[in-house]
Amino acid sequence: MARLVRWTALMAAAALLTGCSSGSSGDGQDDRGSDSRGPSAVAPSGVPASLASQRLDWNRCKDTADSPAPGGDWQCATLKVPLDWAKPDGETIGLAMIRNKADGDRRIGSLLFNFGGPGGSGVSTMPSYADSVSRLHERYDLVSWDPRGVAASEGVRCREDEDIQAAESVDATPDTPAEEQAYLKDAADFGKGCEKAAGKLMAHVSTTDTARDMDLMRHVLGDAKMHYFGISYGTELGGVYAHLFPKNVGRLILDAVVDPGADTMGHAENQTRGFQRALDDYLESTGQDPEQGSRKIADLLERIDSEPLPTSSPGRKLTQTLALTGIVLPLYSKDGWPALTSALEAAEEGDGSELLALADGYNERDSSGRYGTTTHSQRVISCLDDKQRPTVEETKELLPRFEKISPVFGAFLGWDTAGWCHDWPVAGQHETPEVSAPGAAPILVVGNTGDPATPYEGARRMADELGKDVGVMLTWKGEGHGAYGSGSDCVDSTVNAYLLDGTVPEDSKVCS
Repeated sequence: MARLVRWTALMAAAALLTGCSSGSSGDGQDDRGSDSRGPSAVAPSGVPASLASQRLDWNRCKDTADSPAPGGDWQCATLKVPLDWAKPDGETIGLAMIRNKADGDRRIGSLLFNFGGPGGSGVSTMPSYADSVSRLHERYDLVSWDPRGVAASEGVRCREDEDIQAAESVDATPDTPAEEQAYLKDAADFGKGCEKAAGKLMAHVSTTDTARDMDLMRHVLGDAKMHYFGISYGTELGGVYAHLFPKNVGRLILDAVVDPGADTMGHAENQTRGFQRALDDYLESTGQDPEQGSRKIADLLERIDSEPLPTSSPGRKLTQTLALTGIVLPLYSKDGWPALTSALEAAEEGDGSELLALADGYNERDSSGRYGTTTHSQRVISCLDDKQRPTVEETKELLPRFEKISPVFGAFLGWDTAGWCHDWPVAGQHETPEVSAPGAAPILVVGNTGDPATPYEGARRMADELGKDVGVMLTWKGEGHGAYGSGSDCVDSTVNAYLLDGTVPEDSKVCS
């Protein structure tokens, strides 16, 4: 099962559950982003001329193995970047990009989107998200990309579909020495599969590498400043970009914010608290006492651990891990709560089909048994970023603390700290990312008090660590993963005013 910091999970849920100037690159008009405009004057330092001067060859997007080509005015291109940013004159790789030119006359520039993961495909997600940012499209080219190691940009597949399904039987909360051994062996085998698939790319897919790619992208797109909308993991990426290139920061939005001060254990504890908080809110909405309701769900999971439930999917049963995954998915959005109620009721009656369907949505499994690769890319990127490798002994010491926070999610998220990067072939780079950005233009940080995957406290930490007069905090007292486009006119109008007019709101503004 994937780690739970994933904006793409919200996209899957949707499919299932049917101020002052910020130093913009200028509000000058042009011909909707004509390709006659070349790279910007602010070139990344140390980039060879062959890459800095490249022009993107925009053409109609093509079908991919994962999705059909978007229609309308969507265009795709490939950006060349160094495989190893320490050797920019060496081998290059290609990054898949997608754009839709601004549909108004007063174009500001490009607005680059990262939808999270890490490992989410911007090329496939951007067209489906365009309606949510139609106001922004009036003045910005909507641009996204598949970061290195993701989907069409040298995407990594660590396991074949049949092996992924077989691994679903591995207990992610082992109770016996045999289950513990199987859990750790599966983790190590996954890492070996990633190493075989990624090769030399495996050491060059870090968040820092991708932030450097972004600055070359900004330059080649012709923008003097980076205008950016980062969601979930995309907020960490945006913070790292601002730290590396503070003078190039234009208008940056960070929504559903990852806590930059949390290490591996800290993230796990944050998510345990965040998902339990969301579950409590869900239970209260159904008239249940949160403590009693959580205990009932925990008891259900224990029964499933002992005896997986039958499902309508031939040859598949609902395991404890799959059941937990099915519970997690609808907590990403309040719109998913009715589906969670139905699935839990069915499971209590002995039918695991609905929870399995929800888990399959999270795990990107289609009706033919084919799985997406977001989880693969997510693990390769995050294990290169994270230096910490908690041992089984360290995890076991902390399990009581995790289980006290949440009887439903604590054991899984606790064990995940030991298994996620267990015996990983490549060393991690840092304990926590550096996001301080002295001298940068104001960056708008949006926190949602009911966010399960990236709890609200992380947004305040991000705003503080960006630095005085840089991080500007906007709070929404809402539910779900992310705030913009989630039903708050206050949030949407504040973000729109910042991106479209350069209006920076008062720090610590609250939308209720």
